[in-house]
Amino acid sequence: MLSKSDVRAWIERIGVVPVIRGSDAGLVRRAVDAVIAGGLTVIEITFTVPRAAEVIASLVSDLGESALVGAGTVTNLALCREALGAGAAFIVSPNTGEEVIRECNGAGVLVCPGALSPTEVVRALELGADVVKVFPVSNVGGPAYIKALRGPLPDVPFIPTGGIDLGNAGDYIRAGAAAIGVGGSLVGKAAVAEGDWAAVTDNARRFVAEVAAARGGRLA
Repeated sequence: MLSKSDVRAWIERIGVVPVIRGSDAGLVRRAVDAVIAGGLTVIEITFTVPRAAEVIASLVSDLGESALVGAGTVTNLALCREALGAGAAFIVSPNTGEEVIRECNGAGVLVCPGALSPTEVVRALELGADVVKVFPVSNVGGPAYIKALRGPLPDVPFIPTGGIDLGNAGDYIRAGAAAIGVGGSLVGKAAVAEGDWAAVTDNARRFVAEVAAARGGRLA
């Protein structure tokens, strides 16, 4: 099992966390393969996916060390234990849940709870968060909000999520985000419905390019 520091370094190096949702496990797997083909080797499978733990376990087994597979929308202890049992390399929540953070720390697994205000961010850190998901970031100012948070909290690794697309991805990186969480603008509903996996792969490549450009032409 990778250490927390190794997982964090991987996430920050890639700079984009694809948030994979869907109502069909087969389509979810196709989406995962498509984003990996585009260079995004960090994968977040949300617990809104049917039999999410089984999907995560299958991906962990099949992909091995070629990709980092984590669990998202982990809102309570029961889901957290399911995700950890499936081999998730990291846990993401939309909220700051003390039990989830404690469970992940006990298991030695990186945990990224959701927070929004400075008070919530600091509370998440006090509870043992490794990285902080700022959600829903587009509703509270977008990149400017991340820049504002980093004023008093310059050392916090933020992963803003919610409303991020190719038009503003680089702005979040330049504002100081460690990485960005991206969902529908990467794996679009139309592309999934039409089975246009080449479009998803192309989107992934474009996100990789945007992050690299925002970092001065390099990955972290």
